[in-house]
Amino acid sequence: MDPVNYIRQHTERSLAAVSRAIESLDEDIARGARMMIDCLEREGRILVCGNGGSAADALHFSAELLNRYRDDRRPLPCIALNADVATLTAIANDYHYDQVFAKQVVALARPGDILLAITTSGNSGNVVSAIDAARAREATTVLLTGRGGGECASRCGANDLVLCVPNDTTAHIQEAHGLIIHCLCALIEQRFLAGTADQPVTV
Repeated sequence: MDPVNYIRQHTERSLAAVSRAIESLDEDIARGARMMIDCLEREGRILVCGNGGSAADALHFSAELLNRYRDDRRPLPCIALNADVATLTAIANDYHYDQVFAKQVVALARPGDILLAITTSGNSGNVVSAIDAARAREATTVLLTGRGGGECASRCGANDLVLCVPNDTTAHIQEAHGLIIHCLCALIEQRFLAGTADQPVTV
């Protein structure tokens, strides 16, 4: 395999997948940003979780909100449920790995909070359980997924939002997730920039 040709072919497939995702999801991404803005303006918080590459995306999202995406503004409350290794391993050891996020949601989520659940397959057992726990706690789920949404999408209710990348390749789904996360962060940050918090965000 010629490395340069592989890079070009992979990039072409990736750009096509990301472009298709944005074309099909742009209005829902904007809706997701509005949901998160409304939550934060009510002094709510966002919980986020994922496994593997999606765990890295969860950390990325929480870091952008807690610190900043691009511009200076107040820190925004966001908790990455996969960040605490002691908690994850304690729950997995004492109970089951499917409960590592759900038990944290039960402890931390309040009515009106948002769970950003990230899974490329839509079938991660611990994310399914987290969505169930969020509903029990009267928190809203924004699901970031692919491959048709899987079991996670089926657990989402009328007040939840499913952002499903129309692709079956994990790498391309993750690449689209990265762009969607940046869109969400940019729109949220626009609302909370210093001196603009009392102005409506344009989405």
